[in-house]
Amino acid sequence: MKHICIVGGGFTGLAAALDLSSAGYKVTVIEKDEQVGGLASSFRVGDQMLEKFYHHWYTNDRHIIEIVKHLGLEDQVLLRKTRTGMYYAKNFFKLSSPSDLLRFTPLSIFNRFRLGISILMARRVTDWRQLESLTAEEWLLGLCGTKIYDIVWKPLLIGKFGELASEISAVWMWNKLKLRGGSRSKDGAEELAYFRGGFAALAEQMADSAERNGAKFHLNATAKSLEANNGSVVAVTTSTERIEADVFLLTNPLPLAADLLHDCVTKEYEAQLRRIRYLSNVCLVLILDRSLSSTYWLNINDPSFPFVAIIEHTNFEPPATYDGKHIIYLSRYLTETAEIFLMNNEEFFAFSVKAIQRMFPDFSADWVKEYHVWRANFSQPIIEKNYSSMVPSMQTPIDNVFISTMSQVYPEDRGTNYAVRGGLLASKLIQTKDNTRIV
Repeated sequence: MKHICIVGGGFTGLAAALDLSSAGYKVTVIEKDEQVGGLASSFRVGDQMLEKFYHHWYTNDRHIIEIVKHLGLEDQVLLRKTRTGMYYAKNFFKLSSPSDLLRFTPLSIFNRFRLGISILMARRVTDWRQLESLTAEEWLLGLCGTKIYDIVWKPLLIGKFGELASEISAVWMWNKLKLRGGSRSKDGAEELAYFRGGFAALAEQMADSAERNGAKFHLNATAKSLEANNGSVVAVTTSTERIEADVFLLTNPLPLAADLLHDCVTKEYEAQLRRIRYLSNVCLVLILDRSLSSTYWLNINDPSFPFVAIIEHTNFEPPATYDGKHIIYLSRYLTETAEIFLMNNEEFFAFSVKAIQRMFPDFSADWVKEYHVWRANFSQPIIEKNYSSMVPSMQTPIDNVFISTMSQVYPEDRGTNYAVRGGLLASKLIQTKDNTRIV
């Protein structure tokens, strides 16, 4: 029985561990944090676990739902209609349905219809390859025109990607429009899904199921280096031990995978792994004694505002889940050397309070019962033009080493649904190569 060592206990590693252990392989998972879940890991709010970084599923996220069904937990998936809005020119606009779009007064009647039609046209694109040579800016300008682009799309791209906004691929934007458009109830309203008990509950269920199959999880263990012998990797050294295995699956970000493979591969291959750029993320979670607004997802179409959206989680998962508390996420993608990223927690909180008060003058720091600041490097791959030519294969030049990361889910973007898909695809590839005796 071959021993598979998986580096990373996020949803990619969990899905691979569950599938490989179900197939009878010996599996060891190495995770640097104290819990599994990766970017979907959580912290405690009262008696409830809450994601450090906001999470939800679209109703068309079939890969994660298949895992849920495999575990017999379908009754734990909660479907909720959500309210989406936009803050523009110091005004709030509801944008949860097609009829809301017709009332979006920053655009003329003609441009409101044009925006709606252009979104429908974008969602009907079936071959993303035709968009690969275009930036999101080029595509949207051609699709919508300058006025719509300047009011609706440009501020969101700048808010998300900052100075890199003009480099983002049209494929990235197309995927966002496709996902949101496909997550609608029969009446046209957006409908999203959540897991009862939070994403941590599902991650633990996946880990528990893999453990029942014999998988072992080593938490608080950081992979430091890979040891090669005669063209194959034979062991990984972690912060706590040395683990020998027959096959290795790396699910950590590509730059970290490159660090591990540094002494095992050519400089050219290592450079390929380092070619894809990432943004880091800093996320403030506010626990309030009252609601800020009635909107779940409020896009902020003001590039001078330091956040691209205000996500009021308890307008999605009710406050009763958290003992009546109201929960706000403020998230910012940026480089790890950016001033905001380097602020200490107290500075970032004070900075954020002032930002919120620009939109909600009545908001006071007294509303905040507690707050938490979370930071993560390698949070968002930069999806450039012709990104498919940059994506490395799951099979590395070393026969018994595989890579499956969120920067390889293209043309889709990161998320637990595609993390699960990546883990399952890696598992199937490992099993196929084992059965054909290539490994």
